[in-house]
Amino acid sequence: MDVLREQLAKSLRGGQAFVPYKKALEGIRPELRGVRPDDSLHSIYEELEHMRICQEDLLYYAIDPDWESPEWPSGLWPTPSQEVSDKEWDKTVNGFFRDMDRAVEMVKDQDIDLLSVIPGSDEYTYLREVVIIIEHNAYHLGKILDIRKALDNWR
Repeated sequence: MDVLREQLAKSLRGGQAFVPYKKALEGIRPELRGVRPDDSLHSIYEELEHMRICQEDLLYYAIDPDWESPEWPSGLWPTPSQEVSDKEWDKTVNGFFRDMDRAVEMVKDQDIDLLSVIPGSDEYTYLREVVIIIEHNAYHLGKILDIRKALDNWR
């Protein structure tokens, strides 16, 4: 189980099969954070804030019995905006990495049986929540990189 925990922790942090999150988010020009390259794509900020909200929801569903999920789907996406202040951006980035660290702590917590059903759930395991965080974040990180490429803000 220790090997599984370590592999999950590495996957949560990214950089195994895709660009590490920190590298993918560095160098984003502030004026491009809220720009949608076209009508079919979200902005970098919208994608990252969506990742933060969903990661928070999946994590706290597992560790907080009193957690209430946001309304689906409207509560999982920010309001579109061309202007994203440094304060909004920093809140999103810091919240994303803070909860990523908490998810890693949960995975490494020997007192949590990752294969057990979460109390209050009739079917979902801790492992399921972690795997969905990993998959969801990887998918949306790819979208962020595509948006950066479309905005000519990626190498």
